[in-house]
Amino acid sequence: MNSATYVVSTMDTKGVELAFVANALKMAGVIVKMVDAGTLGPPTIAPDISREELLHARYGQDFILNSIDRGTAISEMAEALRAFLVNECTAGRVQGVIGLGGSGGTSLITTAMRALPIGLPKLMVSTVASGNVAPYVDCSDITMMYSVVDIAGLNAVSEVILGNAAAAMAGMVKQPLHKRSSRRALGMTMFGVTTPCVTRVREQLESEGFDCLVFHATGAGGRAMEQLVASGLISGVLDITTTEVADELVGGVFPAGPHRFEKLIQSRVPLVLSLGALDMVNFGAFDTVPPQFHDRKFHKHNAQVTLMRTNVDENRRMGAWIAEKLNQSTAPVRILIPEKGVSLIDLPGQPFYDPEADKGLFDSLEKALIATPDRQLIRLPYDINAPEFADALLKNFHELLTL
Repeated sequence: MNSATYVVSTMDTKGVELAFVANALKMAGVIVKMVDAGTLGPPTIAPDISREELLHARYGQDFILNSIDRGTAISEMAEALRAFLVNECTAGRVQGVIGLGGSGGTSLITTAMRALPIGLPKLMVSTVASGNVAPYVDCSDITMMYSVVDIAGLNAVSEVILGNAAAAMAGMVKQPLHKRSSRRALGMTMFGVTTPCVTRVREQLESEGFDCLVFHATGAGGRAMEQLVASGLISGVLDITTTEVADELVGGVFPAGPHRFEKLIQSRVPLVLSLGALDMVNFGAFDTVPPQFHDRKFHKHNAQVTLMRTNVDENRRMGAWIAEKLNQSTAPVRILIPEKGVSLIDLPGQPFYDPEADKGLFDSLEKALIATPDRQLIRLPYDINAPEFADALLKNFHELLTL
């Protein structure tokens, strides 16, 4: 079966506009399927994939959309669309997805888009694309296009915008994909305070022919790496800088998200993990730090970033949280602890040097982790940026590659 480009909107309100985009794609030689994700009245244009098909596939033949509460209806339809597109994509029937929507439609459609593999063309024409699009895009590769006018009828502006959107999608799905590197891709996480370690590891692995993808550990960075792993584009991980866990548990601006590490574990890729920059929680400018932390130890990284030293109690919680995640692993994983410090500023004479706080992290992780031959914790008498620690990361990663 030929794959197609799926054009999605709530066709009870945006059927004419969807048909315009679909026709433009067809004129460009693209195979199209029109998908109705509406939650209100009947579609104004007959779809190729009806809302009933989406809902029944996800919830069963007796399911009736709860249209009394629009928010619930949108959530139910978003889940149905997500499940449908993931299934179609897995079957190789999706070339790309283009969506049209206002705020509700954008939320609905991008929920499904975020579940699709990195690299599959995804374009969302939206009335909210000129604002903060982070909730819609997150760590995916969705292209957002501002509609300028509301998606409410065809006019001199909307026809140009929608025509450009169709042309952009046609270009993405018809142009041969850039040739992927034949080198095996690896993911690794880095912060400024773990750069020496990650650089040494990266340079050595690159010299061995690996394609090293470094992710800035800013919350979205870790999630983006895990999404690429889930998409099959990364086949091994050195998760050296897990600082996002601190922001997740303490309330910083770079949170890991509640599902951090889960995709790495589920993918069963070779995984070596460390505790880089878990001595700090990230906030914005100093005047944005929440008042409950006024008596804590801070370090001004720059005018826009303020770092707060994690304390013993927080570190114990982090150690237990990480262990709980890793205890679910069924493939070999190595956890390396740098006993002499987890960042450049967690050293003697540096502002975040606190051996007692570090010990709380290390001991809590070791106590909570269920060690097995395949799940090993290794404590080393080095700081994280010592050459010896980087070499130990490399050694353990190479050992996992041979298993």
